[in-house]
Amino acid sequence: MQAALCATPSAPTAGGPQRRHPVAAPAAAAPRSAEPAPTSSPAALERRALLGAAAALAAAACQPPAWAIQGLTAGRIPGVSGPDADGWYTYTRPEGKSGGHGVGWSEIQRYSFKVPSDGWEEVPVSIADLGGTEIDLRYGSTDEGSAMVVVAPVLRFKDVGINANVNITDLSSPDNLIAGFAPELYGTPLIEDDILSAEVVEKDGLPYYVYELTRHRLVSATATGNRLYMLSVRCNSLQWRKSGSKLEKIRDSFRVPPKIDV
Repeated sequence: MQAALCATPSAPTAGGPQRRHPVAAPAAAAPRSAEPAPTSSPAALERRALLGAAAALAAAACQPPAWAIQGLTAGRIPGVSGPDADGWYTYTRPEGKSGGHGVGWSEIQRYSFKVPSDGWEEVPVSIADLGGTEIDLRYGSTDEGSAMVVVAPVLRFKDVGINANVNITDLSSPDNLIAGFAPELYGTPLIEDDILSAEVVEKDGLPYYVYELTRHRLVSATATGNRLYMLSVRCNSLQWRKSGSKLEKIRDSFRVPPKIDV
């Protein structure tokens, strides 16, 4: 009688290798009638691709070009050039930079000043800045001090027309001017003894008020068109001993191009 294919292997015999008999694989079950995998018709695929392309185009259309973003966003727009022969950079207010200084006023002049090339960086400014919306720029170094620029309408001091072109001596005396801005610059008012020195210097035909105040605070201010421009630099006592001469150089380098009447 023919041996069954599913028989188990016979026991090994002494002194000989184990012999194995083939085992028949169990019969496969009858295949079920499987449902065909869903497929997309060419029309559906084309419609899906068109919808995706339309969505991408709509998203791109909502994004303004880079120049528009730069023109409408206050704050961090590159404006530094250099370094010069002494290793200092020059910051110049970028053309098109916005600020919270009143819509409809004249274009803000592209003021400039020098900053050390090592460790000084621009600090973001927003309209929610605690110093007020007239703060146009902050710059600083954790090791050497900080600087800020205020751009204010001259209507704070004098009733002039929109297209006026005044200078700083038309607005106020040096002592009264810095006293009026002290709360904005420092958070507290000045007293008379806080003003260590105040002088008037001329650059490019514009008069400037240049100050040294107590607690290592330095200021340079001028006016042209219908705006006043003020750079304030400050530091603590330790920073002053290390870098006081640098802060004086920053203050003294502040320049504003005179507005040219057309």
